[in-house]
Amino acid sequence: MDFLTTQQTFELYDKFVIANYTRQPLVIVRGQGSYVWDADGKRYLDLFSGWAVTGLGHCHPKLVAAIKDQADTLLFMANHLYTQPQARLAQLVSENSFGGKCFFCNSGAEANEAALKLARLATPKEKYKTITFEHSFHGRTFGAISATAQSKYHQGFQPLLAGFTYLPLNDLDAVLAAVDDETCAILVEPIQGEGGVNFATPEFLTGLRELCDDRGLILIFDEVQTGVGRTGKMFAYQHTGVVPDVMTLAKHLGGGVAIGCLEAKPEVAAYLKPGTHASTFGGNCIAAAAGCAVMETILADHLLENTNRLGAYAMTRLREFQQRQPKITAVRGVGLMIGVELAMGGAEVVKKCLAKGLLTNCTHDTVLRLMPPLTISQAELDEGIAILESALSEV
Repeated sequence: MDFLTTQQTFELYDKFVIANYTRQPLVIVRGQGSYVWDADGKRYLDLFSGWAVTGLGHCHPKLVAAIKDQADTLLFMANHLYTQPQARLAQLVSENSFGGKCFFCNSGAEANEAALKLARLATPKEKYKTITFEHSFHGRTFGAISATAQSKYHQGFQPLLAGFTYLPLNDLDAVLAAVDDETCAILVEPIQGEGGVNFATPEFLTGLRELCDDRGLILIFDEVQTGVGRTGKMFAYQHTGVVPDVMTLAKHLGGGVAIGCLEAKPEVAAYLKPGTHASTFGGNCIAAAAGCAVMETILADHLLENTNRLGAYAMTRLREFQQRQPKITAVRGVGLMIGVELAMGGAEVVKKCLAKGLLTNCTHDTVLRLMPPLTISQAELDEGIAILESALSEV
């Protein structure tokens, strides 16, 4: 592709790309490790990882090599035949979690759609209702936004799909009262990302597990954002020991290549029979090879240890900053999934950070979200926190 100036890129977007994203005014052309560069040569430290996607950093050599090697061998093969990368990735997911079986698709929303369908298939026909939780986020497809208990995502799309009940997170009594003979599943994020880095308590998750066992419900954990090392465990459910029937993954699983995954306990997975669900590009050779490289690198390079060590360090630094910065009302997180709650809107802070060379994000209006790559160094974290402190002091 011919080199474009920043202005030329803006003009092409204005003319040819639907404006359904609020974009920051810069054109990123290159990335390496924890940094990216724009078309004008300015460097930015990336503490957001594109919604937790680039968990190995940008252009990690092992991931790049795996993609190149697979591209030289086989780009795509339809799912009515077997491929080795998909088999290997399913093994890696299963053996590092709860021993389930995998279905691959292309995104977290697709994985959640598959989970919702599977829950209906695996329970009696009269059961169709699913319980989800306030401030959740499960994707942008019709089923996924219907499951998402945030009204701002529903505007313009009503009537939503029937059968979803929204309840407060960590209110087990409300769940017990809401379950009836038509309930088939409970869908919950162990940690809500888009909702503001909110934690489901171990007691709550344990209660959901017991309820699902007692009433024959399917317990689904949405680990699209928390999965694949983000929280210092390979999967966030491992912090509590509460094992779901179904788990959904995406984001960091492909390291930047589009992929989604549903893992289900074998006895539940058996209901997803030929003809019930499919995805043309799901588990394609490039995506599966990327997923294998991501998981193998996390294990071989001890990145969970790095995530825990530097996550604890970042939390300590941020809480120390909170003591002298009244604009911060709370700091919460685990591993390298951290929310900094402000007593004000965070959009201007994000803009200030961008001007100073830092990529971050504000979710739920007031929560700054930090999700750096699992490969980040302490020096890079120090650099990012210093920029954040400076930006906050100026807003």
